[in-house]
Amino acid sequence: MTRKAFWSLAAGVTAFVVVVLAALLLVPPLLYPRLTDAELRAVSTADARIQLQQAQSQLQNNVRATLLQAVAGLLVIAGAVATWRQVQVNREGQVTERFTRAIDQLGSDNIDVRIGGIYALERVARNSAADRPQVQYILAAFIRRHAPWPGESAPDAGSLPWLYVRAPDVQACVNVLCRRTPAPDALRLYLSRVDLRSANLDHGKLLDAQIRHANLARSWLVGAKFDKSDLCHTDFGGTRAIQARFVGSVLRGANFADADVAGADFRRADLRGADLRARNLDEADLTGALVDEKTVWPEGFDREAVRLAG
Repeated sequence: MTRKAFWSLAAGVTAFVVVVLAALLLVPPLLYPRLTDAELRAVSTADARIQLQQAQSQLQNNVRATLLQAVAGLLVIAGAVATWRQVQVNREGQVTERFTRAIDQLGSDNIDVRIGGIYALERVARNSAADRPQVQYILAAFIRRHAPWPGESAPDAGSLPWLYVRAPDVQACVNVLCRRTPAPDALRLYLSRVDLRSANLDHGKLLDAQIRHANLARSWLVGAKFDKSDLCHTDFGGTRAIQARFVGSVLRGANFADADVAGADFRRADLRGADLRARNLDEADLTGALVDEKTVWPEGFDREAVRLAG
């Protein structure tokens, strides 16, 4: 405790004691004032006068006892508040320490240490709502840095192992972001131009995210949710996107060639210029989807059967 804080506390305690003493001295006589000489002379006997004075004193003592009980109650409440505040301060200190340690781990050259830091950040975000936007930003930045999309020079996705094999730390970040609790004040999740080929997003949620010009070719997207996300020119070629949701998403120029989209939900999605030569497209829900003359369809696909709005 600093000197200034000590003297502020001492001044507060002194003021409280003065107020309590003043209340004990002044309030009882105000509520039950002493009997005047005239009132005492009106009492017939000395014994009655003594009993009356004793009763008056007892009433004043009762008031003092009530005041003391009230003060004791206030002290208990103040103590509880102080204890709660100290617990909060200690908890915030622990969260800050864990957050700092996790960031240090994230910068390690040891991939196992980095994975530990990623899951430590997830725990920080779960326990501290105030830190969720920062954790989301840090993990998304980690993915963008460690898995950037190299463009046309990238090897074919079919020759790549699963993401959790070739880059388990990046897959760990994806796992955490897919099950994160959205923070009201967080910026939109930004994962554009990232290489997530052969990633596992099984039943993951990347809602209202910006994932433009990314590559998720041959990924496992069963039950994944991308509702209201911006997925322009993102490659979903060869993905297993059974029961995936793209409700209200922007998928202009996206590639779904050879993807399995059985039961996928594309309601009100913007599919202008998208390559929809996917498997089981007739089992997907394309109600209200927006298409144009550049949208590519499977050979022999009946557009009218799915009630397109394009």
